[in-house]
Amino acid sequence: MFEKFKQRARALKQEALAVYLAAKDPRTPWYVKALVFFVVAHTFSPIDLIPDFIPVLGYLDDLLITPGGLWLAVRLIPPEVLAEAREHAAGSGVERSVKAAGAAVIFLIWVVVILLFVRWLI
Repeated sequence: MFEKFKQRARALKQEALAVYLAAKDPRTPWYVKALVFFVVAHTFSPIDLIPDFIPVLGYLDDLLITPGGLWLAVRLIPPEVLAEAREHAAGSGVERSVKAAGAAVIFLIWVVVILLFVRWLI
């Protein structure tokens, strides 16, 4: 059973990579690119939006944002673009720049949340 979950996680990451590659295509609308950027940044970031040590919420963001965002992106990306991206993703891995960008986005979100909280306190 655990092996089945590991396979599903690998397939989900492969689909995230395909969606990322499809977002780089000029035929993909800008609003889909924005959605994909956030979802892929969250998926491949070494920093979690909500840390996993927080009970329930730590894993809930992983269980909702990645599959839900990918589901929506797959429906919004033109089918021919997605098919080409899936073929390309099958033979490649995640670029280091994607991981770095993901970490930067999550870090920036945390900074904004902390600044808003401090402003609220004052």
